[in-house]
Amino acid sequence: MKPPVVDQPWAGLRRYTAARIALGRAGASLPTAAHLAFQQAHAEARDAVQAPLDVGALLAGLHALGEAPLRVHSRAPDRATYLQRPDLGRRLDAASAAQLAALRLPPADLAFVLADGLSALALQRQALPLFAALRERLLAEGGWTWAPPVVATQARVALGDEAGALLRARCVVVLIGERPGLSAPDSLGLYFSWAPRVGLVDAERNCISNVRPEGLSPLAAAAKLHALLRAARTRQLSGIALKDEADERAALADAPRPALMRLLGG
Repeated sequence: MKPPVVDQPWAGLRRYTAARIALGRAGASLPTAAHLAFQQAHAEARDAVQAPLDVGALLAGLHALGEAPLRVHSRAPDRATYLQRPDLGRRLDAASAAQLAALRLPPADLAFVLADGLSALALQRQALPLFAALRERLLAEGGWTWAPPVVATQARVALGDEAGALLRARCVVVLIGERPGLSAPDSLGLYFSWAPRVGLVDAERNCISNVRPEGLSPLAAAAKLHALLRAARTRQLSGIALKDEADERAALADAPRPALMRLLGG
């Protein structure tokens, strides 16, 4: 009598990847376990898109690192509008723009925008460890200045360009929740633009994606981002003209252990 589930001979490879490979079959269909796992992953991805950002926890984490974060909102008044009108998520609402303009901060090297994007879960999980690791690298190197970090809700990547310009930053770094995948509902993306201003196009930004423990770890992402920011400051540009030429192993070898990771026992 044949078993109800027929395994694939290469099923052992599944331990090396989160991709749905070698799932086996039950007759002409997927096994029940694989089918239920797919449904769960799909539900987690949908939940990640809809879940609100815990702004209070993120602000508290930034305060714990010694920062004085600001809170802003895009022109999208709610999640439904945000998903249907991407253009509204790319600009600050009037109150937020006025708030940043009124600060009249001195020019700084960097501005950081922590944006919920399409996965607040990603920002909640990955942003603080990454920011803490990058912050310690910048402090260890010396010579870097940055504006108070900005936490933005219902935000798209381009919102960072407006925020960076209002904060008078030479470069803006946007940490944003990426569109969830069926095996990655909590993937964080990093985008940075030299000389931020409204109207920049994607070719003028650099991107580091898939920041999460199962992808590019926050520590490795901080090392890569630090190297790129150094190159951007030296050459005063970003985007397609700036290539990633860093030796990741060397960059990680001298990485300081972030204070937040020490506090969390990591």
